Amino acid sequence: MSTDTAADETAVPEEEPAPPSPEPEKSDVDPWERFAATAHEDEDDGELPRRGRVGLIAAHASRVVRHEWTLAAVASLLLAVVMSWPLWTDPVHRVPHDTGDPLVSAYLIGWTGHATLTDPLGVFSLNSFFGSRLSLFFGDSLLGFAPAGLIGSGPQAAILRYNILYTLCVALTVFGGYALLRQLGSRVPGAAFGAVAIAFAPWRLAQAGHIQVIAVGGILLSLAMLARGHGWSLRHGYRPRRTRWGWIAAGWAVATWQITIGFGMGVAFGYLLAGIVVVAAIGWLFKRPRVPGEVLITDAAGAAVFAVVAIVLSIPYFQVAAAYPYAADNADAAERFSPPWLGLITAPGESWLWGRLHTPARDSMYLPGETTLLIGFALLGLALAGFLYSSWTRRQRWFLALGLAVAVVLTMGANFLDDGAWGYMALHEYLPGWAAMKVPGRLILYVTVIAAILAAGTITRLGDRLHEMAVERRVDPREPVRRPPLARVALLIPVALVLLEGVSVAAYPTVPAPPAALSEVDGPMLVLPAGKAEDARLMLWSTDGFPELVNGAATFVPEEQDRMLAAAVSFPNGGAVNYLRAMGVKTVVVRKDRIAGTSWQHVLDFPPTDANVVIEDKGDVVVFKL
Repeated sequence: MSTDTAADETAVPEEEPAPPSPEPEKSDVDPWERFAATAHEDEDDGELPRRGRVGLIAAHASRVVRHEWTLAAVASLLLAVVMSWPLWTDPVHRVPHDTGDPLVSAYLIGWTGHATLTDPLGVFSLNSFFGSRLSLFFGDSLLGFAPAGLIGSGPQAAILRYNILYTLCVALTVFGGYALLRQLGSRVPGAAFGAVAIAFAPWRLAQAGHIQVIAVGGILLSLAMLARGHGWSLRHGYRPRRTRWGWIAAGWAVATWQITIGFGMGVAFGYLLAGIVVVAAIGWLFKRPRVPGEVLITDAAGAAVFAVVAIVLSIPYFQVAAAYPYAADNADAAERFSPPWLGLITAPGESWLWGRLHTPARDSMYLPGETTLLIGFALLGLALAGFLYSSWTRRQRWFLALGLAVAVVLTMGANFLDDGAWGYMALHEYLPGWAAMKVPGRLILYVTVIAAILAAGTITRLGDRLHEMAVERRVDPREPVRRPPLARVALLIPVALVLLEGVSVAAYPTVPAPPAALSEVDGPMLVLPAGKAEDARLMLWSTDGFPELVNGAATFVPEEQDRMLAAAVSFPNGGAVNYLRAMGVKTVVVRKDRIAGTSWQHVLDFPPTDANVVIEDKGDVVVFKL
């Protein structure tokens, strides 16, 4: 994709050429121009003939290594690894946060890769939830991660694959936030602060077990690319000469990939893009700026692809809602998961800095893991300062404040005025697809992003002022501008503060190894005891061959599974055996070490009344062949 030439590096009006200077004023240089320029753009043409091929390759490699986007990408990845370091001490056995949803997600990614190779037409129906169709869509499908599932097999590969993707998702959030803020016009310290504040906000610590919530870097990166492609920034507004259709195409491609991860975070993003399109169209009607034809064509094609993919992926969800009506009503869930006002300034228990101090506040909340939504006090303070002192214009700050207010209202869900009737619940009732989001608090992402933009404006204004002071203090205007090193370091202190607030004390538990005999059992099988935690482990273990399982854990569980589990309470009597046979179950596996204290604790106390049932004791499990 093309980028601007070095001749456009400074934002100087064409009718007033800049006075001779040994270097452009850094406050006037387009930040994204330095960030996204290709490595050859600053090549001295006079040097090309005098260099050999090896020299040119070495020079190009050196520029790539030293380029801002390379440094930003490496820094993002290093931060993601360091901030979750315990995970990487044993990445094939540990998972972040808990052994519930991460195991299900690791399984889903493995399943989509396995089914793509072995049974592409059956990818939507999992090997778990035996007898249920379209079970991939009982929650967020994570289809966007399917290519990773093509690599490796078995539980350990699934865990390692998940941990790599998890870390890359955190890194992409840092990188995407940095790219977005640079495109909007922030200096490096402001962009670094905002990116880290978004990626390591305290509220995200409680979401570490939900990769579909952590994986929002595509939202930020696509917005950066789209803004870049349209030649738009907060600093300079719309500049037709800087439009680039390649960046627009890339932005829509990343946005489309983001929607394939899941609708839990994707629905709001889709409506955000639609809102941006509407606002841009209204702005064009008033100002009638020149828009290149290739921009309109690329936008139309990109938006069409995005819409088609979103619609195609939504069809199975509507089919699931029709087949299981009790799964479609998320209004009650949205009310339960709506955070109180106190939740906006309360940190989750996973926060090293604030967790213990905020325990009394969390004790008064329902499901604090979803309702403690602190964006960080450092971010909050600088965002408030950004409304008063900023490199953004007053009008832009008012619009950002309005967007922030709307985001807060929607995040509150049913706990805003009139039980959310003027906000989230109204959208839940009337906006297509909005009901897919049953956790309003996850919209805190947009509160965090807008606050980061405001905060970056403050830090950027401070950086501009330091630059102006350095320019004024030069004795000879031909001398390069040198800002005091301590001043540069001071601008990075806020980054250290948000990193401190982002330190987590969450566990990185070790995943239990599967019973050795389990891989020898043929499906369809029912494994006892059952339950969300037990079934999450079983789903992961089933990546060793993917035998058919009655067990399964998801956002909701079909009533058929509940009925089979209820019947199994009286197993192995004849009635239970006959019912399970009729449902297609061929094997029941009982785990001796897990059965005590459950509803199925007596299944091993009595012999089966059906003589056709074959029992095999395999040490840690007992296998009943029906």
